[in-house]
Amino acid sequence: MLENITKQDLNKTVWVRPDYLKNNRKWYIIDANGKTLGKLAVEIANLLTGKKKAHLCDFWDCGDNVIIENVWKVKVTWNKMANKMYRSHSGYKGHLKEIPLSRMLATHPERVIEFAVKGMLPKNKLRAERLKRLKLFVGTTDKYNNLSPERI
Repeated sequence: MLENITKQDLNKTVWVRPDYLKNNRKWYIIDANGKTLGKLAVEIANLLTGKKKAHLCDFWDCGDNVIIENVWKVKVTWNKMANKMYRSHSGYKGHLKEIPLSRMLATHPERVIEFAVKGMLPKNKLRAERLKRLKLFVGTTDKYNNLSPERI
């Protein structure tokens, strides 16, 4: 590990080789059953950005891979199931689409968590790369067991 991390001056950023960052990503599995949407999204965003790593830097992509299972079982507080709306606009007059959270969970439950995490990630060029490492499943999966993921 020491040959991959170098630091000559205490006032400078720790330099980590890009191949070390790419090859040493951990895998995490999170079960969304009964977890609150916002708190779950914060936890996922922190793992994707690598907030707990010693060599965290805002211009490096040093986060980990995250797998979310049972995304349709996520819960929300207060009256968000009826009041929260997902809006999209085509650009034409009167073409604003509004979809309530209840219908979004019924049709595309993975998009609910994806939109929440996307809003919590930093708005820079690394956001798309970080979102690619987020895997969402409606049920449970054994697809990534060969990578020995850690359950949270």
